[in-house]
Formats: sequence, C-alpha cells, structure tokens
Amino acid sequence: MHNETPLKGHISKRFDHELEDIRNRVLTMGGLVETQVNNGLKALLESDSATAKIVAESDYAINSLEVEIDERCVQILARRQPTAGDLRLVVAIIKTITDLERIGDQAEKLGIFELELIDEGASSSQFVKLEHLGTLVSNILHNALDAFARMNAEDALLTIAMDSKIDGEYEALQRQLITHMMEDPRNIRNTLRVSWCARALERIGDHATNICEYVVYLVQGRDVRHTDYASLTQTNDD
Repeated sequence: MHNETPLKGHISKRFDHELEDIRNRVLTMGGLVETQVNNGLKALLESDSATAKIVAESDYAINSLEVEIDERCVQILARRQPTAGDLRLVVAIIKTITDLERIGDQAEKLGIFELELIDEGASSSQFVKLEHLGTLVSNILHNALDAFARMNAEDALLTIAMDSKIDGEYEALQRQLITHMMEDPRNIRNTLRVSWCARALERIGDHATNICEYVVYLVQGRDVRHTDYASLTQTNDD
C-alpha cells in the first residue's frame, strides 16, 4: 500500500502555506512534548529534583501551542472549507494536538510525583523498575512523531503494535509493586507514587498509539481505532 500524502499543490499558494505552517507547528509541539517526557524519565531515574521541577512547571508552553494550532485549524475550516485529503489533514491535526497536550499532562505528573518522592526521602533505586517501561514509552512516542512527520502509514501501523508490549510491561510492574507493598507496608505511600508514575507512562503510550491511528486515517483515509493489530496488518496487505 503506497502512502498518498495529502499535501498536494493547490491553486492558492497561500492555502499550501497555511497547511504546511500548522503541520510544522504540530511538529514543534511534538518536539516539546518528547523533551518533557524524556526529562520526566531522567528526573525519575536520577532523582534529579531540578529537572523534575522544570518538568512540573513547563506544561504551559505545550498548552499554549495547542490553543494556537487549534485556532488556526478552525480558521482554515471556516475560510477554506477543505475537502478530501485536506480535510483529513486538518481533522488529524486537531486530534493529534489533543493527544500531545495530554501527553504533556502525563509528563507533568512525572515531575510532580518525583518532587513528592524526593521530599519523602525516596532513593533512585525505587525507580529502577520504571526504566524498561520508560524506554518502551520513549520509543513509541518518538516513532509516532516520526510517522506523523513523514506521513508514513506503514511505520504508524508498526508503532501501534508496540503498545501491547507497553501494556504487558505495565501490568507486570503493577504486580511487582503490589507485592512490594504487601511485603513492606512502610513503603506503601512511596510505592503508590511509583505506581502512579507507571500509570502516567502507560497513558503516554496510549496517546502515542492514538497519534499513529490518526496518521493511518490521514494517509489512507481509514479509521483503525478499536481494531486489533492482526486485523490492521491483514487489511493493509490485501
């Protein structure tokens, strides 16, 4: 299945510029979000209070971009009345920035929980269990943003498949944390915070998967939400 990019030339060069501009702004927003997530992981794994504070207080930049891009999309819908691929692009962008903003919210939680854990005297050794999950989440987010940047539906489908690994890792980690709380009730409060960090990471994976689904919709014009990966690849190969 060949990708069919929606960004084709229009009679109005200004329209081309408007579409490319909002797409570039989404990529800028995605870069900020990815930095937030990676900094949140760094703060957790290294008990870095300075980085945690930055992550906990920097979500405003992401929120501002969401509002700005959303307003530009509304203006394009009102003035240009786009159809076909152009309409899919605008709709996909509106959906994508919503998920990016929510990823930013989850990254902010990582910073907040880390600051609370540092205040409680928790050591970085308590977060080692989050390292593998964090790596998987960082990878799926990077791949999702790359698929969006290149409008590559095939890579988006491959990235969607990564979410099952994240879900499995998250469930295994939660079982470990529950066992740890049962064995040492004195650490319940801090262990719960680690569990909440794991939940935030799992949610980031879900939002990254959503972005990949929008890429498939944008490029191929089909809605693959709530579809298992085996069905996606079978349909894609037919």
